[in-house]
Amino acid sequence: MAIKVNLIAHTPNPDQLVAAAAKLCYSPVGVDEIQENLTPEKTESFVNMLSEIGHASPMEHASFTFAIEGISRACSHQLVRHRIASYSQQSQRYVDGNRFDFVTPPAIKQCGEALEEYERIISQQKEAYTKIRNSLAAKIARESYPELSGDNDEALARFKELDGSAYSAAIKKANEDARFILPNACTTSIVVTMNTRSLWNFFAHRCCNRAQWEIREVAIRMLKLCKQAAPSLFKNSGPSCVCGKCPEGKMSCGKPAQMREYFLNLEKE
Repeated sequence: MAIKVNLIAHTPNPDQLVAAAAKLCYSPVGVDEIQENLTPEKTESFVNMLSEIGHASPMEHASFTFAIEGISRACSHQLVRHRIASYSQQSQRYVDGNRFDFVTPPAIKQCGEALEEYERIISQQKEAYTKIRNSLAAKIARESYPELSGDNDEALARFKELDGSAYSAAIKKANEDARFILPNACTTSIVVTMNTRSLWNFFAHRCCNRAQWEIREVAIRMLKLCKQAAPSLFKNSGPSCVCGKCPEGKMSCGKPAQMREYFLNLEKE
């Protein structure tokens, strides 16, 4: 399953909203008059000034909501470490993992020996998940209907005929514990909402060349969408080296000029 990143909602007129909110801090007039006088040119100029002087709190008034699909659980665990955000993630408790998709890292794809072992273990985990889930659900079924006979699949099929709602509840209950065997490679879907200030921080860390490949791909796609929706707010967004000094020290990728060129023109890619 390929990674999908969509911007599904954002604050209307985010550039202008942030500029108006920030201008209110310095202006004796009200918001209505401020907004009437905010031309696109003035908006861009004022937002640029806010970035230069580090007045970041007005950025929190504009938020952006993304639907992200096809990423691994390993990636989502990194994503949710960014605390000033709202997350709604697909549940392995309620969503049956019997036919889960999984992410294969590029390095493994490019190594035949590693790929063979990786796919072998993934296949084993799929089979183990099904066996564990069905065993647990069948145990629940037999506790309710001791007369059920046959193997687990037969018992569950009969249980479903006898009591459909109890069958569904048993499957969900079994999923709770069967999911413990699922790998970090399992794909997941998540809806993420962040304000502009949080996104700046997220992009500074996750667009960096030293970020893990999967979350870096997600972050770059998110940033491109943000630049299209709010060009002034995200004009200088990206890894720390886009507008300042690389914080990685000796571990720097050593390509600040190329990074600046790429991210400052990302919306044109």
